[in-house]
Amino acid sequence: MLKIRVIPCLTIKGQKLVKSVRFAEHRNIGSYIAAVRVFNVRDVDELILLDLDAHSRGIERWLIEEVTKECFMPVTLGGGVKTIEDVQQLLSAGADKVSMNTGALERPELIREASERYGSQCVVVSIDAKQEGDQWNVYKNGGVISAGKDVVSWAREVERLGAGEILLNSIDRDGVMEGYDTELIHAVAQAVRIPVIALGGAGIPEHCVDAVRAGASAVSAASIFQYTQATPQMIKAALKNAGFPARD
Repeated sequence: MLKIRVIPCLTIKGQKLVKSVRFAEHRNIGSYIAAVRVFNVRDVDELILLDLDAHSRGIERWLIEEVTKECFMPVTLGGGVKTIEDVQQLLSAGADKVSMNTGALERPELIREASERYGSQCVVVSIDAKQEGDQWNVYKNGGVISAGKDVVSWAREVERLGAGEILLNSIDRDGVMEGYDTELIHAVAQAVRIPVIALGGAGIPEHCVDAVRAGASAVSAASIFQYTQATPQMIKAALKNAGFPARD
């Protein structure tokens, strides 16, 4: 079994570090550069940074370069990725991986194009999932518009098109800190062979253990690092105590 990765997720809106609850109520929680510097010394495995405004105003290269110059760990950048040129721009600005969401839903061939040109290891497809009845549906445009797709079916499609990883974000659990949607994680992890990064719901380290038990290959989180005393090392210790390999 590959070692489980612990990946903080930072979201930017209005050029500020923000945290949402169920994709709404975005609260300004400080400087994204200060957060990057903190995680540099906290032994995180990777970092995910999503620019929530980029889908409407485009990618701001200066902002991306500001982050990558400060970031000493592998970083996945996302927000506003609509074309292969956008992927190139983020990679050339220092991203190790590029996350795409709405752009991939509106033109799925973008996944194949990026994978064939840069390698599947660079391509992360972010899936924003919301439970409706007995299934989870995919949402786009920051969780505002239904994409008319079932999450499990879309996960299979992005794998077929060449995605290297799936960032699986539960809209229902976002910012609530009551635990990941383990049923959602299990359903997607059982449907695909590529790694699934669980996001949305971590409030204590044990929630991360639950996500891995459900099938996640990595755990990503935001609120737990902003609003509690939990650290990435505490999550790694909880994973190891539960019998899961984690990076030192």
